[in-house]
Amino acid sequence: MMQQMLLGLGGLSGYVGDMAVGHQQSPWVNVYPWSPSGFGTKYANPSTIPPSTAKGVDFSPDGGSLVVAHNSSPYVSLYPWTIGSGFGTKWSDPSDLPPNNGNDVHFAPNGQSVALASSYSPHIIAYAWSAGQKLGYRYIPGNNVPSSTGQSVRFSPDSSAVALAHDDSPYISVFPWSGWPSGFGTKYSNPSTLPTGTGYAVDFSPDGSDIAVMHDNSPYVSVYPWSGSGFGTKYSNPSTLPTNIGTAICFSPDGADLATGNGSSPYIIVYPWTSGSGFGTKYSDPSTLWSGTARDIAFTPDGKNIAIAHSGNPYITVYPWTSGSGFGPKYTDPATKPGSTARSVAFSPAAT
Repeated sequence: MMQQMLLGLGGLSGYVGDMAVGHQQSPWVNVYPWSPSGFGTKYANPSTIPPSTAKGVDFSPDGGSLVVAHNSSPYVSLYPWTIGSGFGTKWSDPSDLPPNNGNDVHFAPNGQSVALASSYSPHIIAYAWSAGQKLGYRYIPGNNVPSSTGQSVRFSPDSSAVALAHDDSPYISVFPWSGWPSGFGTKYSNPSTLPTGTGYAVDFSPDGSDIAVMHDNSPYVSVYPWSGSGFGTKYSNPSTLPTNIGTAICFSPDGADLATGNGSSPYIIVYPWTSGSGFGTKYSDPSTLWSGTARDIAFTPDGKNIAIAHSGNPYITVYPWTSGSGFGPKYTDPATKPGSTARSVAFSPAAT
């Protein structure tokens, strides 16, 4: 019913679901209905709010749960979620808590695991999970543990690998993943050409054939072919590089575009992307920009909108997106904006 009502607004059609934004001021996470008209009225806060800055947010593949990674114990919070209704009562904390700050979080696409990037060793952990349950058994890698803060974590689309962008060389670590009971496998060999500094963000292409890393020294973005054998030879740099420290990255749902976030204007640069060939010519910048570092990027599941969580008012900015054409005019800001720097953004699966 909710989807039918929203799709009827102005005769528009497209993705209808919810958008979660993690930020640096209480209540730490804002969730909004999203339709082709833009932001709806913010959902009521959960009865138990996260205790501090929400650095990572993600919806489960079935849309029935929302996980938040944050700075204070228990470092990860998991809530039942219903599109159109909002938060349920927070599930109890996992028996084995993360070792420290939750810096990012991601559900495995097969819905069986949740991975967390952490500030303390082993810097990446994962939990068993199934729909309608709290986080279960905690997995940790058994060898070649990254030696520094984990910044960003992503499962591959087929859930067979999990990648961590982190502070120290090699800046990107990828492990085979098999879920229960084995969890992490032996870390893949490092790429022959490493990222040039701290890895702040990582993403796999939708078909799993490429892996992209944003980092803090030029060229700021590094993309590699990916297969069951690991990293291929790094793609050539784009002809127009990101403008500063690479802080966020996201492939479009169809894999035809690659969005990069960075620390100086224009803060968001999007390139056409072709697996096997690499970067195309940068799209034109959006006509209306905010001022502040891009911290996270997400496309709606239909690829028709792109959202950027960032520092600087209004903290969350969304544009229509058309592959081949680029940015449309910025959507109106939400009536209730995040109170401070937004660190993370995610869209739910489409409402049914």
